Amino acid sequence: KILLILGFLSTLAVIALITVAVTQNKPLPKNIKYGIVLDAGSSHTNLYVYEWPAEKENDTGVVQQVEVCKVEGPGISGYSHATEKAGPSLAPCLRQAEEVIPSKQHQETPVYLGATAGMRLLSLENKSAADKVLSSVEKTLRSAPFNFQGARIISGQEEGAYGWITINYLLGNFKQVLYQQQSGWIKLLHSLKSVSETSGALDLGGASTQITFVSNEPSPESPENLLKFRLYGKAYQVYTHSFLCYGKDQALQQKLARDVQASTSNSSIFDPCFHKGYQRTININDLFKNPCTSAKKKEFPFSQLYIQGEGDYQKCRRNIQELFNKTNCPYSSCSFNGIYLPPLQGDFGAFSAFYFVMNFLNLTSEQSPIALDKVASTIESFCARPWHEVKTAYHQIKEKYLSEYCFSGTYILSLLENGYEFNEKNWQRIHFLGKIGSSDAGWTLGYMLNLTNMIPAEDPAVPPLSHSSYVGLMVLCSLVLVSVLLFAWLLFHKPKCLQKGIV
Repeated sequence: KILLILGFLSTLAVIALITVAVTQNKPLPKNIKYGIVLDAGSSHTNLYVYEWPAEKENDTGVVQQVEVCKVEGPGISGYSHATEKAGPSLAPCLRQAEEVIPSKQHQETPVYLGATAGMRLLSLENKSAADKVLSSVEKTLRSAPFNFQGARIISGQEEGAYGWITINYLLGNFKQVLYQQQSGWIKLLHSLKSVSETSGALDLGGASTQITFVSNEPSPESPENLLKFRLYGKAYQVYTHSFLCYGKDQALQQKLARDVQASTSNSSIFDPCFHKGYQRTININDLFKNPCTSAKKKEFPFSQLYIQGEGDYQKCRRNIQELFNKTNCPYSSCSFNGIYLPPLQGDFGAFSAFYFVMNFLNLTSEQSPIALDKVASTIESFCARPWHEVKTAYHQIKEKYLSEYCFSGTYILSLLENGYEFNEKNWQRIHFLGKIGSSDAGWTLGYMLNLTNMIPAEDPAVPPLSHSSYVGLMVLCSLVLVSVLLFAWLLFHKPKCLQKGIV
């Protein structure tokens, strides 16, 4: 009887333990959090919606982009003469975000707006107008049902740093992303290994461009270009520099300003960076109205400039290279315009306009990276195509964008090769990135991660075992314990039935 009672109680204990383990490890309802970032660039504004599971807030790679909305019209800096319209232009995209995010979570969802080089230029040109634009934007964002966290102009350094954080977070370079979903003891084993190498970030917008990468230089010659981060328990020394006026749109403006000065009294110029047969007329006042070109302004005997395309890549390349002053370098090595640049290290992710332009030209293949000379010959061939042929082949693309791909492709090659000193040997370490997983490569995710403190300085403490492993181990140990006790009892207190059998 005692044996039966013990067996029955043991069975009950095992059933109870298994029931607790199964119940405890049933999937819980998803607790999803959301965040919104508006990228107010020089040419347009994008709204991004991100989501992440609340219980994994500090893990690498769990934040993902679930929505992007391109705001109609120009960037907010384009409203300098009608500042009250800047904010309302964002309303349709905010309504789209309201539909994506559950209404019960609207009030707890943070919304941020970061304005980049277009607004940096407007602030230099007309601070009052820039302030009014931001005021209009803030008014609209406050009226939305979200948790408004600020609208401001971010610096070029911030833009570079947040872009670097974004791509390395999404690539899993801050922690071993392969093991992030596995149990604690595996994490512990792999924490003994070195953190994977980070990727540099190359960002190109309409008004500025940034280069950012981890520098192992022991004594940097230019401390103002150095930022230090501590992320997930590892220290990073990051070189970053932002070149205002060297985004693709402002670079074109700078080139045209040089060209018109060289033409002196002639209101018509032949431009090698536009396709043969292409024509464009621009107002002289528009060409010299912003800080990138205003210093070059002088009196001209004409009010408009008439441009005719030549489609000559080699000549275009020579013209563009004049934008990069390589004559004066007060450091051991420079990029251009006397700016310090340490030796390039590791792989680089090139995104924003770097990707859009090179993708249009079919130069973004990652299966078999394209050699530098093939890149140059592809751009040269494209520039040589007559305008009527290009326009027919790509009729779905807006004429302004299509007409500038020859210049933009040539400019990108000049910037990377002549400006940053990439060459045949390290060119294939540049990876042109549109998306990483489901998220766009850019600075916005890094901006939100930083402002929400979602990336901790130290690696978050984790128990040696995950909860499911712990419960499973407890069940196993309990079964072993019951078996041992039962065996011990049988060994030292033989039941009468067993004793009779032995006799």
